[in-house]
Order: sequence, then C-alpha cells, then structure tokens
Amino acid sequence: MPTKTEKQYDQQTLLCEQIFTSKNEDYGPSWRVLRYSSLIDQLYIKAKRIRTIDEKQKQLVADKIDGEFQGLINYCAMALIQHEIGPLTISENGGDDENFEVLKKLYQAKIVEARSLMLKKNHDYGEVWRDMWLSSLSDLILAKLWRIRKIIENNEKTTVSEGTESNLLDIINYAVFALIKLNETYESPN
Repeated sequence: MPTKTEKQYDQQTLLCEQIFTSKNEDYGPSWRVLRYSSLIDQLYIKAKRIRTIDEKQKQLVADKIDGEFQGLINYCAMALIQHEIGPLTISENGGDDENFEVLKKLYQAKIVEARSLMLKKNHDYGEVWRDMWLSSLSDLILAKLWRIRKIIENNEKTTVSEGTESNLLDIINYAVFALIKLNETYESPN
C-alpha cells in the first residue's frame, strides 16, 4: 500500500508529465537542441525566480510559483535525458521526426529513478523535508545547481563528490517536496 508521501509524489509528478506531454504537442521536441549546460541554465533561471520572489515578497509576473517548481522537475528530467543521449543534431526538418514516445519513456524512467532515490532517502532521513521551510528547499535547489555548474566547469570530474546526475535527481525530489508543501498549504483551512 503506497504511503501518503508516495501518493502525493505520484500526483505531483503525474501533473508534471502531463505538462511535459502538452508542451511537446505545442512545441515538439524543441528542447532536444539545447546543450546540457543550457538546460542547467534554464533550471537556474527558474530557481533564481523562486528565490527572488521570496526575498522581495512581491511578484510582478502572474505565473504561479507552482509552475516554476514543475518546470524544475521537467527541466531536470530533460537534462538527465540530454546527459544520457546527447542533444539532437538539427536536421533539415528541425528534429520533428524524433519519436516522442521514446522521449516520454526516457522521461518516465528518470522520474522513476528520482522516486526510488526519494524512498531510500526518506527512509534514512525520516521525511525531515516535511519539517523544513519552503525557502530551505529552494535554497538547496540553488546550491545543487551551483554544484552542477562547478562540476561542468571541471569537465564533470569530481574527486569525492557525486556527479551532476545525482544532483539533478535531488533537485527533482526537492521540487516535488515543495509542490507537496504548497499543495498542503492551499488545502489548509487557515
């Protein structure tokens, strides 16, 4: 029987997958031309927006913060896919011939990998994320992105640290936790 966290996790990642699929219907696999570093920059933009809005306590663009966390999840999955199979070479038809079902299966596999990691860490850490502030989760995401950027600058060579993929999986999980916390806040009677 799935736990409360597993159900919440699956609800949030299913929403993200639906967004991923809908955006493919709108844009095709246009993200496939982005290099790995460009996808990391897209993640940085989203994480920085979350932090800036939190610090300024004011938002001028009406896009909800939920969408930024969903974007973090989707861009992480896309970055993991790019890291695994490399960016698409631009062909005469712009890459529209790429099979979306293959990309969707890769996307789903990355989410399953992140979920598996979440279950292991939740076991060992006792779901401590539930006691954390939302701002701490967004700070951890930014810290992970800085680590990833440094690892990329070092040609992905590390001496004792985990690589970029582990950090991306952690970002997926932090973003899902943030969405769960936001959803619980919206549902709260106070």
